[in-house]
Order: sequence, then structure tokens, then C-alpha cells
Amino acid sequence: MDELIARITANVGTDPETARKAVGLILAFLQKEAPADKVDLLIAGVPGSEEAIAEAKGSGGLLSGLMPGVMGLGSKLMGIGLGMGEISGISKETIAFAREKAGSGPVDEVVNSIPGLSQFV
Repeated sequence: MDELIARITANVGTDPETARKAVGLILAFLQKEAPADKVDLLIAGVPGSEEAIAEAKGSGGLLSGLMPGVMGLGSKLMGIGLGMGEISGISKETIAFAREKAGSGPVDEVVNSIPGLSQFV
């Protein structure tokens, strides 16, 4: 996970704490919205995913009241102070990293299983 956070910090410009929160929210969203058999392969392939998801779920209700779908995720990411450019950059870096670690097959299946997600990653 530290490798992904360092990439996001370098390429997107967000601070490490915000990047870590954002990645946790994105992974928690994928875990909630994608079919379990597909997302489990992605999560297992990305080091630190379970911890990031647990942090997102336990961080002051960041996931409570989450609107359904991609727009709900965007709302939560904006709620931690990110703009649209940062959200796009973090999302793309996270998915690219997941493809490197878990393989394109499982990651693409997850992305394609969530309506509207592919246009952001």
C-alpha cells in the first residue's frame, strides 16, 4: 500500500494521509458494489487492501449514508477535500496499481461490473 500511496502523492499531489483515505474509500466501494468473487481477487492481489478498507469503514462514518453507485463515492471523496482532478488521478492510479498487482483480468471484471465506473478509471 505504501508504494501506491507514494505514487499518488508524487503523481497527483495529494498528501499521504488523504491519499490513504481515498484509496480506502475506493477499495471499500469496490468491495461493496462489485460481485464478491471478482473483487476478492483484486483485494487479495493488492497489498494492504484489507487494512485500507478497514480504516475507511472505521473512520468516523465516511461510508455511512453512502449514496449508491459511483456518484456516492465521488461525494465521499469530495467530502475528504478532493477535487474532481484529484479524484480522477487517484482513481486511475489505484486501478492501474491494482492491475499491476492483481492482473488485468480480475480488475477489469470488477470495473466492468459497476455501472459508470469505467469512465472514471
